[in-house]
Amino acid sequence: MRHESAVVRTANLKKVVGNPMMSLGKAAVLLVLHSGAEEAEFLQQGIQGRYRTFKGKVGSMDSSKIFASVETAAKREGLIGDNYREEHALYHSILEAYHGICRGHVGLGNVLRSAGLLFSVIRGPKEPGSDDDGDWIAVALYGYMGAPMKGFEHEVLGLGMNPI
Repeated sequence: MRHESAVVRTANLKKVVGNPMMSLGKAAVLLVLHSGAEEAEFLQQGIQGRYRTFKGKVGSMDSSKIFASVETAAKREGLIGDNYREEHALYHSILEAYHGICRGHVGLGNVLRSAGLLFSVIRGPKEPGSDDDGDWIAVALYGYMGAPMKGFEHEVLGLGMNPI
């Protein structure tokens, strides 16, 4: 899912997006929650230029497919390089976010749960103006999880962040 650069004015969103003190984690969560015009406005006003971003979606009963989708997207979009340090930081960010959506009990298919998720991956400084701390990577997961039958799911949200 590529970002479009449409500019749509939304008064309520500008209050959040215009905040120059937005942290990496907050940006990852807001990006995964926004869609359509709100997402375009958020990218235009809030994080373009400060952070490198990507948003995608994945659905599966297999945890490894969720991890692989996020990691593949991050590599393909140039958010991480092909080296251990960056891959390791991304892996642990995915794991933390995944732990959050699984409520501490990591697993899907083996306990007959499925997930339909949006994900965002953001790389940049942890806090605005903290360039001396180097780059961090944040992964946010949002969507639905539950029994693999329509109507038996609930919303979930998870966030993971690690230094690169």
